[in-house]
Parts: sequence; C-alpha cells; structure tokens
Amino acid sequence: MTSHRFDREELVAAAMSGTGLDDLGEPTWQEGLDRLLDDLVDEARLHELGVEIVKAEVDAYLRIRLGITALRRQRPPTAPIERPIFIVGQPRTGTTILYDLMAQDPQLRAPLSWEVDRPLPPPDPETYATDERIAEVQARMEMADVLIPGFTDFHPTGALRAQECVRITGSAFRSMIFNTQYRVPNYSDWLLREADMAPAYRWHRQFLQHLQSLQSPQRWLLKSPAHMWHLDALLAEYPDAMIIQTHRDPLTVIASVSALVAHLRRMASDETSVPDAAASFTDDIFLGLQRSIDARDEHVIPAAQDFHVHFSQLVSDPFAIIGRIYDHLGLELTGETEARMRAFLDANPGDGGGAGSRYRFADTGLDAGELRERARPYQNRFGVESEPVR
Repeated sequence: MTSHRFDREELVAAAMSGTGLDDLGEPTWQEGLDRLLDDLVDEARLHELGVEIVKAEVDAYLRIRLGITALRRQRPPTAPIERPIFIVGQPRTGTTILYDLMAQDPQLRAPLSWEVDRPLPPPDPETYATDERIAEVQARMEMADVLIPGFTDFHPTGALRAQECVRITGSAFRSMIFNTQYRVPNYSDWLLREADMAPAYRWHRQFLQHLQSLQSPQRWLLKSPAHMWHLDALLAEYPDAMIIQTHRDPLTVIASVSALVAHLRRMASDETSVPDAAASFTDDIFLGLQRSIDARDEHVIPAAQDFHVHFSQLVSDPFAIIGRIYDHLGLELTGETEARMRAFLDANPGDGGGAGSRYRFADTGLDAGELRERARPYQNRFGVESEPVR
C-alpha cells in the first residue's frame, strides 16, 4: 500500500499543459475530484501500480473535459437530444445483454467504447468504422484483462461494444465508475446521498452532442445501473426519456456485484475481498431499490415512458421481451434487425447470469434472512421472484 498523495492542482496543470487548453467549463467538477482524491489517498489502499493507474485515469478525464469544452466554444451544438432510451436497473440484472442486443439496431445510436474513451476529435462518419482509435482502445481493454485475469468473464468488453454512461460522467467526476473501481467509501456516500447530479447530466448531454456533432442525429440508446440512484436528475435533464428498468432478486445482485467489484479493484489494490465489497455496497444497493420505488410513487417517470423487464424472462425468451419493448417504444423490429440481434447473441451467449459459477452469496459474509426481509418491499412492488441462495 502506498502513502502517495494526489494534488489536484498538479493533475490539472499537467492536463492543461498536455493539451494546451485551460478551460474546464462549469466548475462543478472540482468538488467531486477533490473528494475522490482524498479517498484515493485515505481509503483506497492503492499499490504503486494503482497510483499510476489513478493518475492516468484522472488525466484522461481532465483532457476529455478540456477538449470537449474547447470544441463546444468554437462550434456550439445545435442538434437536440430527443427521446433518448435509458436502460437502467441494478448491476447484474441483464442490462448489458439487453443493451448489446438493442445496440444492433441501426435505428438507434449507442455510444461505443472507443468513442467514449477517445472522443477527441468527434467521430467522423467517413471513418467511423475504421478510426485508428478503435485498435488503440481495444488493445487497452485487452491489457486490462491481463492485469485482472477473468474480468471479461464478469463483464464483456470491446472497443466496438456499446459503452455505459458512467464512463461519460467520469469527466464530471460525479460517477459510480470510481467507487466500482476503487475503495472510496466517503466519495461514494457523497455521490449517492448528497451530491447534486444535475451537473453530471448536463455534462452527459454535452458529451452526446459532441459525439453526434459531425453526424446526422439519431435516437440515443444508453445504459447504466448508476441511473437507478438518480432517476429524478436524469428525468430533469431528459424529460422525454424512455426508461427501461431491469429487475432481479436483490440477494443475487449483491452476491454478483460483490464478486465483480472485488475482482475489478485488484487492478489497483492488493487489499480487496468479496466481504469488504459486500459490506460497502449492500446499503447502497438497497438505497437504489428504494429510489426506484420512490420515482414511481412521486410520478418522476410518466407511465408512458416507463417499461419493466424481469431478468428471468429476458434470459428465457429475449426476443419476446424485445418485441414488447419495441411495441412500447413505437419502434419497428425489422427482420434484418432481429437477425443482427440473433447473430450477436449466438456469438455472445453469456452464461445466464453466472449464478453459482462466478459468485456465491455465501462468500459475502452477509445474513441472507435479514437481507430477504429488507428486499421484500421492492420484490413485492415489482413482482420480483426470489432465486436460490447459494
């Protein structure tokens, strides 16, 4: 473990020097970055390589923010973001496979990993499929699987796969990407319980406008479990958004998230475990579940913009579920699009959620009976079935 201390001013100065830019836009990024850096020093238990990983990541997010801010000043965006589709739901509830399948539809525009990680300059439609950044991002992703072997078994990645919104809001420094990758409990508590998320969603819109600035606007398809905690802020920024929420037994979610987080944090720390991840995430998961109930009770999401998917139904008959989603959205599921989806699923069959193979609830050290009682209001509200506790 290292005692290295991060200095925000030094990190910002290095990013500005490296880009030749000096405008980071709306100053709301500062509070999140300061809180994050404090926790990375005091709580994250980073090893020496972890320190370098953190510095490189913060530098990348600052450079992205500098570059997009500069381009927006030169060429203010005019194309709107209309009726975006957001797939939300707790981690490990089928959001990724649903996102990947719907991303095969040429009617929809999902941000791909390469353009989210390397958005400068904005993607050019003439070179969109051949951009040299694709290979660069793919190589970096493959290196991550070398550093933490087996990570892609938990969460498949690829430069040409659709990317999550947490990578976009990372450059607002109000993002769950950080408390997933690192042990930063104070930052996490602030982010989920205190932070004003309006600046993060304003930045999210600016990022999408940047990505589409050289292309004809399409309907955006977006995804992140992190939206569960902030549905009010999401709908305040995108009042015409369509919400697709996935559901699964919270105890299975806790077991899976704990295993994933413990595995992911190994990239930057030697001191990570499933029980530690479970202890840090369980209350947060129940907070997200309650927020999803509150959003309906408080009519944050208009009924016509709200759709629910159960994990078991998605796994057993994905195309029946997708057909219902398309009917709700008023989209046509063409034969060609369905064939593309089926080809993707054939090439990426997954493992039905991984329960019993990559994770076990018993590894969390938590009391299943107690958590079942806590989960009951959510399960009753949305009709979520319990799964066997392993």
